[in-house]
Amino acid sequence: MFDNLSERLERSFKILKGEGKITEINVAETLKDVRRALLDADVNYKVAKNFTDTVKEKALGQNVLTAVKPSQLMVKIVHDELTTLMGGDTAEIELKGRPAVILMSGLQGSGKTTFSGKLARMMKSKKNRKPLLVACDVYRPAAIDQLKVLGQQVEVPVYSELDSKDPVQIALNAIQEAKAKGYDLVIVDTAGRLAVDEQMMNEIEAIKKAINPDATLFVVDAMTGQDAVNTAREFNERLDFTGVVLTKLDGDTRGGAALSIRTVVNKPIMFVGTGEKLDAVDQFHPARMADRILGMGDIVSLVERAQEQYDEEEAKRLQKKIQKNQFDFNDFLTQIHQIKKMGNLKELASMIPGVGKAIKDIDIDDNAFKSIEAIIYSMTPEERTHPEILNGTRRTRIAKGSGTSIQEVNRLLKQFDQTRKMMKMVTGSKMAGMMQKMKKK
Repeated sequence: MFDNLSERLERSFKILKGEGKITEINVAETLKDVRRALLDADVNYKVAKNFTDTVKEKALGQNVLTAVKPSQLMVKIVHDELTTLMGGDTAEIELKGRPAVILMSGLQGSGKTTFSGKLARMMKSKKNRKPLLVACDVYRPAAIDQLKVLGQQVEVPVYSELDSKDPVQIALNAIQEAKAKGYDLVIVDTAGRLAVDEQMMNEIEAIKKAINPDATLFVVDAMTGQDAVNTAREFNERLDFTGVVLTKLDGDTRGGAALSIRTVVNKPIMFVGTGEKLDAVDQFHPARMADRILGMGDIVSLVERAQEQYDEEEAKRLQKKIQKNQFDFNDFLTQIHQIKKMGNLKELASMIPGVGKAIKDIDIDDNAFKSIEAIIYSMTPEERTHPEILNGTRRTRIAKGSGTSIQEVNRLLKQFDQTRKMMKMVTGSKMAGMMQKMKKK
């Protein structure tokens, strides 16, 4: 996502490199290229023009400090304006009802049902909610089955009425069910519909009026580009939705919808889907997205994902083992599993400042750890705990058992040994620093 736009913007800023000051001529040349980059990324023409006009006005109105280069100043101005363009502050979803109710809306094929499952999982694991999913797509039996499968995967119950064709009554009955059984959040998945289908639009308006949801989310496929923006406008006129969910942002999308939709409908982007897995959903942060578009990475999101997998007691236990040089392959395997839970490896790497561009054309397989895991699983419990006993005979057996070569086994053992030494050094220096502080006190 946004790879091409990031590259084009970087090229645009190079026009100002080496320039001693910002002038109307070099700014005009830079922003002409920026506007082309935005249009190529499928940003709405009016939005792109207003954006570059605002940047130009701000750039010409600023004095360049001797410590700041014109290109650096332009990057900052563009960053700030991109953040504003996408909403400025992070939009929070307000859920006050008991139970709180979220109504899902969108086109067929936008990923609405899948997102309903993802949202239920997110609300359950991160917000300590007790959600109930509701199947109100009475036209497509497979949609009910799909929601039930998703419900099982995220361990959230699904309310459905197979014999009913009245989605309004199903939604009302589900809310009563939630009240009776103590669920504090109801997520109503509705049938996908076209904005031009008057009957279907009337139906979702009726559902909204009947259940009076705390939030109505419009789910849209980011890969549909400007069509997504136009559809959002039409749905908003009928539903006055609370916010937008952009799905499939991990796909081959130019990303223009994310940059245009906020301005066109004046409603915030609240969530983004970043992959097929049920944990591949993030709250939308405009400033962080601007960082990523400009190749600055997104270290805050990376840290947040790491913290989700972080166990304080486990970390203390691990630190003690490292200090005693007892870090073993069982611990190594645990660390691999935690990294894998954080998400797509290429996406994680792109969050590190400066890395995104370097790995743009590199295919990072999510199965990159597969051979390492196979080697470790081929070791006996004693070998995992005491790697020093792994002689030539044992290594040969492990290579055969894991379907790898002796060279791969040797390489892993060498890397493991280096990792263990480095971890001991880092932990040791931290301990020494703490001791010094204590002495000073």
